[in-house]
Amino acid sequence: MPPGTPDGEVAEIAATVPPDIRATGRLVVGVNTPYAPNEFRDSSGKIVGFDVDLMNAISRVLGLSPDYRDTGFESIIPSVGGGSFNVGMSSITDTVERERSVDFVTYFQAGTQWAKRTGAAVDPDAACGLRVGVTFATIQETTEVPGKSSTCVAAGLAPIDMVVFTRQDDLTAALIAGDIEAMSTDSPVTGFTVKLSAGELDTAGEIFDVAPYGWPVAKGSSLSQSLRLALEHLMKTGEYRTIATMWGVEKGMIDTPVVNGAGG
Repeated sequence: MPPGTPDGEVAEIAATVPPDIRATGRLVVGVNTPYAPNEFRDSSGKIVGFDVDLMNAISRVLGLSPDYRDTGFESIIPSVGGGSFNVGMSSITDTVERERSVDFVTYFQAGTQWAKRTGAAVDPDAACGLRVGVTFATIQETTEVPGKSSTCVAAGLAPIDMVVFTRQDDLTAALIAGDIEAMSTDSPVTGFTVKLSAGELDTAGEIFDVAPYGWPVAKGSSLSQSLRLALEHLMKTGEYRTIATMWGVEKGMIDTPVVNGAGG
């Protein structure tokens, strides 16, 4: 079989799925759209993207059908912890703080990258006083931009005027319209957004704060090992690389998935 060719259920890996999940035949996945190219809706309303194709392949290896539930980003981890979802899949950065409430299986790595209107002079390291857009409940909203703003204030400069959006497409539209001067988001999203902007947007500065994305599962659930084994299998067959390359995010591929990879 050529590298990257999809295969079916892998019995020895499927056998590791917790019995209660296995009995339903479904993997209930909490997701938040839109966050292209990782998870978003196409013109027909179907949820698509890098994360989706990868989770479809993971589910197939586990002998399960993915059941995607579109919900608010901030509710995914609590819903996984509370048992409403088996797993979360929404470009979620694995952090030490988040690992206190759920376990993570790492599958990708991304950093933060800013974007600006083409021709504008924006430096992420000298952004005091700028209006900067972020998406709600992301690392950029909770940690990165507030941290930069605090540094500005400590230096006697104007704080960053952080504008929070619930949807990535609204954030992008605001930047194009000039309602904000920059946006800070995950590097794959920034790259994809700039690519589709027909020259209206450009990156600002380099990628920084690279960290793993992870799939959250209930604390202590053996599903984490099932997901890890399934991803290792897709790495060996080449399908992981095929999916990442198709979506143009191959720079974020990892070599080895781990459980709780925040490194704290």
